[in-house]
Amino acid sequence: MKKTKLILTAAVIFSMTINCKNSSKAEVKTVESGTTEIIETSEGIAGNFEDIENYAAAEFTIKGMTCAMGCAKTIEKKLAKTDGVFSAKVDFENELANVEFDADKIDKDALNKIVTGVSNTYSVHDMKISDQPFSVKKK
Repeated sequence: MKKTKLILTAAVIFSMTINCKNSSKAEVKTVESGTTEIIETSEGIAGNFEDIENYAAAEFTIKGMTCAMGCAKTIEKKLAKTDGVFSAKVDFENELANVEFDADKIDKDALNKIVTGVSNTYSVHDMKISDQPFSVKKK
């Protein structure tokens, strides 16, 4: 019985160690290029949207979230995996979401459906659409 507990404990610790090493945060760097600042992450460029014809950025509040890891991260991942979405960030404390997307592929109604589709307890309010990135500032 003691050997089984010891082996099980070692397996759990080993599993947690491996899983923690695979989760990494994106490194954010700012690089200048022409008249636009480009935000570069470890996964590639997340800025310089001048080449995209129908670039749009949405900023809106999400009501009904109860936790940062479950609610906010789930909504953020669902938005980020949507075809046509370049980036998504959900701030639990401020109940705020920023989404950068291709307006040819997705619109504000679709963004609303994605958020409320995660759970019917979430609701979208005060959505503002812009043709300028929130993360990239013009000089």
